[in-house]
Amino acid sequence: MASSHPDAESNNGSSVSKEPEKPQYEAFRMPTTEEIRAQEVWNNCAVRSVVSGVMGGGLGFAMGIFLGALDNPIMQEEMTGRQQFMYTMRQMGQRSWSSAKTFAVMGLVFSAAECVIEKARAKHDTTNTVVAGCVTGGTMSAKGGPKAACVGCAGFAAFSVVIEKFLDRHT
Repeated sequence: MASSHPDAESNNGSSVSKEPEKPQYEAFRMPTTEEIRAQEVWNNCAVRSVVSGVMGGGLGFAMGIFLGALDNPIMQEEMTGRQQFMYTMRQMGQRSWSSAKTFAVMGLVFSAAECVIEKARAKHDTTNTVVAGCVTGGTMSAKGGPKAACVGCAGFAAFSVVIEKFLDRHT
């Protein structure tokens, strides 16, 4: 008894040709008004920069706590336990505050530069990262003079590209 379905085999064992599978399409969903507004807010360079600055400050604070805890007092043998504890707490606080400020400025400057450059060029590519890294490195090391600013520019630009390539490969 032969089946009327086109994919079924006939009684003599020969198979009937199958229809090619149709690709599965997903329905396109339009974004909601709230999603559009949230995207517009996040695309604002000022918002991105402030968020990056705050996150950089948090990272710097955490690193300062960790690095401050590793600092041993010079005259450790002559200090009591309480003095060592107070010294360590002071070091952690100083390093945390210093690192938080540095990382906050670094995050803010890099994010602002990259966002402005990206919007001006209307492209998202490595050139934006290089220029933003150069601006950030030059800004962070400008107090050291023009040579320090140039070295900071080149170093941070190179570091930014390495990080960008690393993150692009794993996304």
